[in-house]
Amino acid sequence: MDSVRAVLIDIDGVLTVSWEPLPGAVEALREIRAAGLAVALVTNTTSRTRASIAGTLAEAGFPVTARDILTAPAVTAAYVAEHFPGARCALLNSGDIGDDLGDVDVSDAWDSGSVPDVVIVGGAGPEFDYTALNRAFGYLQRGARLVAMHRNLYWRTGDGLQLDAGAFLAGLEKAARTEAVVTGKPSRAFFASALARLGAGADEAVMVGDDVESDVLAAQAAGVTGVLVRTGKYLPQTHRDASGTPDHVIDSFAELPALLRAWSAEQ
Repeated sequence: MDSVRAVLIDIDGVLTVSWEPLPGAVEALREIRAAGLAVALVTNTTSRTRASIAGTLAEAGFPVTARDILTAPAVTAAYVAEHFPGARCALLNSGDIGDDLGDVDVSDAWDSGSVPDVVIVGGAGPEFDYTALNRAFGYLQRGARLVAMHRNLYWRTGDGLQLDAGAFLAGLEKAARTEAVVTGKPSRAFFASALARLGAGADEAVMVGDDVESDVLAAQAAGVTGVLVRTGKYLPQTHRDASGTPDHVIDSFAELPALLRAWSAEQ
């Protein structure tokens, strides 16, 4: 694996589905660690904090800590702090991610009656009802800026594919005649942040994901080698209709160590 220094790995649909490990994933990640490669788990998951994710994965046997995980909420917090310091924010999200939002003020924007500076859209869930979406629409009409953690249209759970925030985000953007700043995948800034944490260049890294657009092709656009897995949200039709071609396609994350060894032998 000498030609690769860093591996970026999506979690949901790659290592786990509904937080249950996929076959061979634990062993594959252990092998990658043993080879001395730097690892970052890069996820658009917005239902849990980094600490919670790390705890769940560690209990399942994955060799990870919170330091290995980069989440869309954490990147969003850094973006808002830099570009909208002191802003009052209205957060529309399913799940408790307060610890990863740091000092971002999301305390009372929904109930105060005044227009927040920023509407932040996270992951979808029961909170994305008509009342909440219409209120967000009203804020955007009255000047609030729109920041989204991701554009994922759906994800896979133990019960099958489920709608995600991207389906609602598209409607908000069109209705309010605005465009969201997306801070998680597929933004280049997200991948750049992960590489900076690992001290690796784009040409020294691979990105493994089940979303051909947001994970794989977005990473390739940032100069990172993309590896698409046929697990999680992977659909053959989505693969065929994608805007580009993944560098590599494998059946599951369990096959990654062998791919990296073969790739290194070819260099």
